[in-house]
Amino acid sequence: MTRDLGDRLLSGDVRALARAIRMVEDHDPAVETVLRQVRLRAGRARVTGVTGPPGSGKSTLCDQLIERWRALGHRVGVIAVDPSSPFSGGAILGDRVRMQRHATDSDVFIRSMAARGHLGGLAAAAREAIRLLDASGRDRCLLETVGVGQSELEVMLTADTTVVVSTPVSGDSVQISKAGILEIADIFVVNKADLPGAAKVYRELKDLVRQTKASAAWQPPVIMTVAQRGDGVDELLTEMDKHYQAILQSGELERRRAQQVRAEVESIVVERAADRARRAMRQGTMGEELTGDLRLIDPYVLADQILNGETKDSH
Repeated sequence: MTRDLGDRLLSGDVRALARAIRMVEDHDPAVETVLRQVRLRAGRARVTGVTGPPGSGKSTLCDQLIERWRALGHRVGVIAVDPSSPFSGGAILGDRVRMQRHATDSDVFIRSMAARGHLGGLAAAAREAIRLLDASGRDRCLLETVGVGQSELEVMLTADTTVVVSTPVSGDSVQISKAGILEIADIFVVNKADLPGAAKVYRELKDLVRQTKASAAWQPPVIMTVAQRGDGVDELLTEMDKHYQAILQSGELERRRAQQVRAEVESIVVERAADRARRAMRQGTMGEELTGDLRLIDPYVLADQILNGETKDSH
């Protein structure tokens, strides 16, 4: 059954792609077979991460990128990671609504994913979903996520090119500097450049790049856009192409993808260890240990017991 699903996905079947991504989101163990089956067909798409604070216009910018890519004949896949409640798991899946005009285009696949409380706001399933999009024949993939701290780093560990979007809001460039986003941004975009203060944020970002990236092989460009009107989007596309060619020719692309695989392995190990711990707690294996004077309990010893399979029901 799963092999048939993988075959249909590789042939471009959109329903098979949607089903496989749903399996990834649901942590269905059967999806591992599909992912193994399609792995050799993945790795050909250019993956662009777009991150930034809520309200910065990321979805509108992505919508404009999709339009231009389609005009050039590219097949496009989009994973839009939405903020979600850590309690309900619900998400405001607005990105699909904003990009709705592409919904009837069979060569554009857009999927919204709830972050579900995942640290940094990036859905744990996003990396696998991008691989499935890639294997299905999409040669341009977008990963859009809300920048809420750690998510920028997670985008970098999934994308080839990372675009950080800011707006003419007082302190934006200062926050970027404080958050260390300069380290992971390949391109800066000052969106809503028709608003007051845009020129100031632009100058500050240019200065930050000069001060911190003067000796770097790639100095992140700063681009002003008005995504609502499409202003500056062509320039952004040009810089995205330049960046991809630069990292391809320098060997940086291969290094980044090796780093991404290492991060993926680490993520899988952490997730499986966390699942094991939750099962141990839920099944009551820690019941006796968590009684009596709780001050005498050593959480590190208990954690080691779980990780080493030494809980009472493991024998």
